Amino acid sequence: MKFLILDNYDSFVYNIAQILGELGIKSDVFRNDKITLEQIQKNNYDAIVISPGPGTPENKKYFG
Repeated sequence: MKFLILDNYDSFVYNIAQILGELGIKSDVFRNDKITLEQIQKNNYDAIVISPGPGTPENKKYFG
């Protein structure tokens, strides 16, 4: 199995990658603005994991 982990600029993302690795799942980590849809489709991932990201929904600065 191969998963894509989308890094939303938080410190938690590599904890997720480590846990998946311990479960025998290979993963690629990309920042959310450093990978295209075409790249995602080309790699034919079995699953996509989205990291939680910084801040809270109440703070509008985290939503562009």
